[in-house]
Amino acid sequence: MQKDIRETALYKEAEDLYRKLRRPGSGLLSDVADISTDGTHAFFAGSLAETLTGTPPTRICATHLTTGDTRVLTFGPGVDRLPKLSPDGARIAFLSDRHHSGDFQLYLLDPVSGASQPAARVNGWVEYLQWSPDGKRVLLGVACHGADVAGAQGAVTSKQGASEAPSWMPEVAPADTGDGWRSVWVFDLAADSVRQVSPVGLNFWEATWCGADSFAALVSLDPGEGAWYSARLDIIAIDTGQRREVYASSVQMGWPAASPSGSKLAVVEALCSDRGLVAGDVQLVDVASGEVRRLDTRAVDVTYAEWRSNSHLLLAGHRNLETVIGLYDATSDSFVEMWHSHAVTTGGLYATAAGFGETGDCVLVGEGFFRAPEIAVIRDGNYQTVKSFGPAGSDLEDLVGTEEQVSWVAGDGLEICGLLLRPKGEAPYPLVMSLHGGPVWHWRPFWLGRRSVPILMLLKRGYAVFFPNPRGSSGRGQSFVRPVLGDIGGADGHDCLAGVDHLVQCGVADPKRLGISGGSYGGYMSAWLTTQDTRFAASVPVSPITNYVTEHLISNIPHFVSLFLTDHYRNSGGKYFERSPIMYAHKVKTPTLVVCGALDRCTPAEEAVQFHSALRESAVESVLLTYPEEGHGVRNFPALIDYAARFVFWFESHMPATS
Repeated sequence: MQKDIRETALYKEAEDLYRKLRRPGSGLLSDVADISTDGTHAFFAGSLAETLTGTPPTRICATHLTTGDTRVLTFGPGVDRLPKLSPDGARIAFLSDRHHSGDFQLYLLDPVSGASQPAARVNGWVEYLQWSPDGKRVLLGVACHGADVAGAQGAVTSKQGASEAPSWMPEVAPADTGDGWRSVWVFDLAADSVRQVSPVGLNFWEATWCGADSFAALVSLDPGEGAWYSARLDIIAIDTGQRREVYASSVQMGWPAASPSGSKLAVVEALCSDRGLVAGDVQLVDVASGEVRRLDTRAVDVTYAEWRSNSHLLLAGHRNLETVIGLYDATSDSFVEMWHSHAVTTGGLYATAAGFGETGDCVLVGEGFFRAPEIAVIRDGNYQTVKSFGPAGSDLEDLVGTEEQVSWVAGDGLEICGLLLRPKGEAPYPLVMSLHGGPVWHWRPFWLGRRSVPILMLLKRGYAVFFPNPRGSSGRGQSFVRPVLGDIGGADGHDCLAGVDHLVQCGVADPKRLGISGGSYGGYMSAWLTTQDTRFAASVPVSPITNYVTEHLISNIPHFVSLFLTDHYRNSGGKYFERSPIMYAHKVKTPTLVVCGALDRCTPAEEAVQFHSALRESAVESVLLTYPEEGHGVRNFPALIDYAARFVFWFESHMPATS
């Protein structure tokens, strides 16, 4: 495989398709995130590409919820993101790195005039923000430069400025975890000043106002990324720094949210594989008494919580393949489902929403496999599209196939579900199975125009694409997730293979043209399953784990490895060895394209290198792609174009659509 493929037909096809979807230089928005609302307008971060270089920057935008009229309110430079409307609607707080790339600081914006100004700077970069209930202060979650971003964001180490040291000097890893601490600050609007309010010696992963004088936070004693897996929930007094623990879980937590008075505190609790991807049960804490109880959300794995008043809690989440919006009433202790999706689901890694009023009405991002991101409003339980951001349907006529839900029975009788994209034409089709990350995550309909052009290119060529949600996937409760604990690559792997068997038996898939791919844990599974089953004609593992010993010792999430293997690498011959693909590379018959990012801290590039080397040693056809400026997954242009072309080339070369 040649190094420079920019003049090839596949590269140009992928580039043309990304241009059609992202529309660089047109002044048109192509994606939506970070919604806030007052019930009249939706304020959001909209992707606005000038060129296909890097990650398309976002701008703060506003869409009228009745007319759909949309305005771009900020124009950079850099990235403007995470708009939050003040309680009185008079201003928007947002984050921007216009001062220095990657150094996000707080800015204030007049939503009418569009005038913005910087607030007082913090020592570090701001990850998130929240207005106080009275609108006089803004809480800021601040990460020191040198902290790792989460795996879902690329798992790279944040940096500021170029080093002044000579190029020959070594990188020095400190004896401890050094400068990656996260803290909580408060900006005072009247005084135009900011100060750190979190005590030193603790790391603050997520924080939320808890009344006027305190905040609640998920904290750990160590700033290392792995320490998140054992974080506890504390309440800290802003003026004194006095803290008290209110809840410690045996699993992971996320999305803390306190009622405006600070009397009630909600947090989502679940077995999780990735920071920022928490989907599970809601625990409700009575702040005064310390009593904790689980809310009955009717089998919804909650991924977002927002108090609309002292008695009403807006919740978003997933139930199997559906996205669900619900409202918990603390007065009657009841949960009411307001809306659930059919063909459309909310955008982002997990469902979120922005509420207005106390009735469960909200704004969200809607999208589907072939449906571009859209601003949508839910009123009285009814979903209404307000504004779509994407190419017209006619622009994708030659790419659009059909989508369907599929289910099958695993070897132990458990029903497993997934999604299938069929191309035009008659079955049986060459089939590529795409495996999700995690393992605790799940597939749901998502906009293929974002970073999934390779899938669109496969569909155009007549390939079917299969997205299984094996045990360990979210959306079906903790009883469905927990079996993967201590058994990664075990029953969940058999669930995926059983899904392929089902599609072959149904006449959908051609048994001689089966491919496999996936990223992160899906990359691990793509490598692992080819060591266990020789049926696959081609494989593309992306950002894989291939050796659990080295993953434990050199990645930034050793806790993940020991947690999900329930073992230790000192146990010679234990699960660290039993479930590592490199130990079985000699059994592989599948031509493999291994993809990694040189900056990846989550699944370091060495994981891909080892598998590639082991395959080559066993005379298996293998090509290693290392993107020098990428982290966890390929995320930036033009690397995305290059990856799409090579991905499609690999499957076309080893399992062509026309036999």
